[in-house]
Amino acid sequence: MSSPLSPDLLPKAFEPTGVEQRWAEYWHLHGFFHPDSAPVLADERPPFTVMIPPPNVTGILTMGHVLNNTLQDVLVRRARMSGHETLWLPGTDHAGIATQVKVERFLKESEGLTKHDLTRDEFVGRVWSWKERYGGIIIEQLKKLGASCDWERERFTLDEGLSAAVTEVFVRLYEKGLIYKGYRIINWSPLGKTALSDEEVIHREVEGHLWHFAYPLSDGSGRSITVATTRPETMLGDVAVAVHPDDERYSDLVGQMVRLPLVDRLIPIVADAFVDPAFGSGAVKITPAHDPNDFEVGQRLGLPQIVVMNPDGTMSPEAGAYAGLDRFEARKAVVAAMQDAGRLILIEPHLHSVGFAERTGEAIEPYLSEQWFVKMAPLAEPALQAVRDGRVRFHPERWTKTYEHWMTNIRDWCISRQLLWGHRIPAWTTADGRLIVARTEAEAQAEAGDGVAITRDPDVLDTWFSSWLWPFSTLGWPEQTDDLKAFYPTNDLVTGPDIIFFWVARMIMAGLEFTGEAPFRDVYFTGIIRDMLGRKMSKSLGNSPDPLALISTWGADGLRAGILLIAPQGQDIRFDEASVEVGRNFANKLWNAFRFLHGHIESSVTYAAEPPAELELVDRWMLSRLNSAAAAVEGAMAKYRFNDAISALYDVSWRDFCDWYIEAIKPRLFADDPEAKRRTVGLALAMYEKIVALLHPFMPFITEEIWHLMRPRPDGASLCISPVPTADPSRIDEVAEASWGTIQSLIVAVRNVRAERNVAPSRPMELVINAPDDAAVELVQQNLGYLERLARVGSVTISVGEAAPEGAVSTVVDGLEVHVPLAGLIDVAAETARLDKEIAKLTGLADGIERKLSNAGFVAKAPAEVIEKERDKLTGYRADLDKLTAARARLG
Repeated sequence: MSSPLSPDLLPKAFEPTGVEQRWAEYWHLHGFFHPDSAPVLADERPPFTVMIPPPNVTGILTMGHVLNNTLQDVLVRRARMSGHETLWLPGTDHAGIATQVKVERFLKESEGLTKHDLTRDEFVGRVWSWKERYGGIIIEQLKKLGASCDWERERFTLDEGLSAAVTEVFVRLYEKGLIYKGYRIINWSPLGKTALSDEEVIHREVEGHLWHFAYPLSDGSGRSITVATTRPETMLGDVAVAVHPDDERYSDLVGQMVRLPLVDRLIPIVADAFVDPAFGSGAVKITPAHDPNDFEVGQRLGLPQIVVMNPDGTMSPEAGAYAGLDRFEARKAVVAAMQDAGRLILIEPHLHSVGFAERTGEAIEPYLSEQWFVKMAPLAEPALQAVRDGRVRFHPERWTKTYEHWMTNIRDWCISRQLLWGHRIPAWTTADGRLIVARTEAEAQAEAGDGVAITRDPDVLDTWFSSWLWPFSTLGWPEQTDDLKAFYPTNDLVTGPDIIFFWVARMIMAGLEFTGEAPFRDVYFTGIIRDMLGRKMSKSLGNSPDPLALISTWGADGLRAGILLIAPQGQDIRFDEASVEVGRNFANKLWNAFRFLHGHIESSVTYAAEPPAELELVDRWMLSRLNSAAAAVEGAMAKYRFNDAISALYDVSWRDFCDWYIEAIKPRLFADDPEAKRRTVGLALAMYEKIVALLHPFMPFITEEIWHLMRPRPDGASLCISPVPTADPSRIDEVAEASWGTIQSLIVAVRNVRAERNVAPSRPMELVINAPDDAAVELVQQNLGYLERLARVGSVTISVGEAAPEGAVSTVVDGLEVHVPLAGLIDVAAETARLDKEIAKLTGLADGIERKLSNAGFVAKAPAEVIEKERDKLTGYRADLDKLTAARARLG
């Protein structure tokens, strides 16, 4: 081994910026993240595959991305270190409406153009140019976070291969009768003039009104029926009034006709069980072309559909005198006209949910429109069964019920969008109206016949239609590529629960339908990142920090560790930058521990692969704690409890190794015994190297840096491909942990005495210990050196059954009476008050247990082991009380 660098040449604090850039370039240069699919096929160890949830090509890194991708990276790096051929495939989504809106805004600001000033091909060409210039920002940001994706396999949902998969799926589903074109109610954006997915609609509670109108019966009796509505302008398209079949108030009116005010159209009063008798008057207007529930009623009862609105949100000719008015102006006009006609009965405030277009911001319109749809029920049934029988598992498991509810109440999926950017629908029509679906225009022309003019459908597919194929289209499907054979099905999916319907469920459906296998085994749903007030982070609220700024300030490892330490499984996270500071401080603690050990490395030091046979108690304790931590990490990761895993490593690194073990071994490192020093340094370095390797998936940059500085490595070596340490059960020593735990408690107790009484560190303290037995005496005597040094004790007297010195501060530690003579050290009155308080506390605890044990009901119902445990606690409390009472008496 070459001579080590002087610790003076190492920065006193970890400096992440240069380290992160250097190791990111090193990993990329050596291709550590790029698996070879061919050897995997013959490898006994199965490959490990994760597909990144593709962020929008317009996106930038958010705190949600930080959490999601850090969790994925932990899984992937740990699998890679476990010897799996590992693929984490990255990519971006073309994000149809988001990208088109952004490019339209860009064209207007930079060139003063709109999409209408360009042909379709010209506009799409401009979007591709924009994508090439700005579309890779988030990918570069993920690299800064340390994401160990196979960047050579990066995909885009509009790539040629993925586009071919989209066309193939569309054609197959159409040929199977699962895709159709028809009129249904969809989310409509009047500004964007396109259908929207549910995911692109943000629902907000809005303070609106409920207008009550009187519709007159047509029988000339002068009677009327009152209906309530939140959208008066749609009454112009009413085709019926509905009541509940069991509502006795209206039983005699069912079947009669009313005259629709303002339009003078006769419409029937019908009965349908969907009506809530408690809402409004119990009678509701039915407008099938402008409300999804009304549409279903109309389908059941065979009612007509009257569209009274144009695609741009103005009223259509069917609206009569209100044609051409904006929908909201029409609302005011209708209310005024009904008031003038004496038909406005009541206006009341009404809080209700209104959908708004995520990108354009306007209120969406439930709208009857001819669109393309996928029949979902036949696809949903096998996907539901895959979760029920455990082929796909959700973590936390509670999301299974949410999934089941949605899948058993699934509706057909509107897949067409009136946009220019996206996958064109592979459908053509002939002049005589024949519809042709084909994989290519040449196939469509051949089916239409020579010389027959065909026109391609102008719409594009919903962005999710390419995303639901992501796990297998990215691997070359429908071709049976080596990648597809090697890496599909994938292992884990990490995503947010807000897209369990839009993406997760659909991927399961597509995987089963087109490959015969579920696309992944386990799905981990992250929590939502919120601010300290519990608000979801957003740009509009200004409460979302810039992750790159956090990385610049605290380092990528600090950000990763900080957010993982506060992220329990599946729970929402209240984020504060202080947590990232904790992560940075953790990195510095690791760095300083390395700097200290590095200063003691000599050429003769060897890293103890197998610890020497003769070990001191503190060595056995540290080995046990380290292997216990490794076991805890293995158990936590198997249950997707990332927070528990990093917490176990945080504790064993900071508290056990840095704060206790390094301090405990310092006398050996500075003593005049070269052999003892060599063994001690070798053992400490071996344990520290294991800690560093266990931490690598969580904090990759600092661990890679320390790993290379610890000793020379061959060219091309990396911690990221080194074996992940596993727990050695033979080194887990419960006796050593308990014994050193007693020594730790003694040291802490003495430190507390010193701190509570403001005894200067330079003043030696005498210690008198009364042990319960000879074994306790031996334990303390064998570790007197640690006690004297770490507790800064001048002398220690230990015996069994000896009387305590007069005027001493006393406490009890694991059955040991610990006395610190007071002479010249403490305020006797203050110590008397402390003992009185402690005696009162223990008396209350003991009395509480006595009351419990004297309760016949408790004794009769509680298990025997619980009762025995309570009795043991009582015995311990009483013994400690006797000792504290005696100590109190000695103070006078």
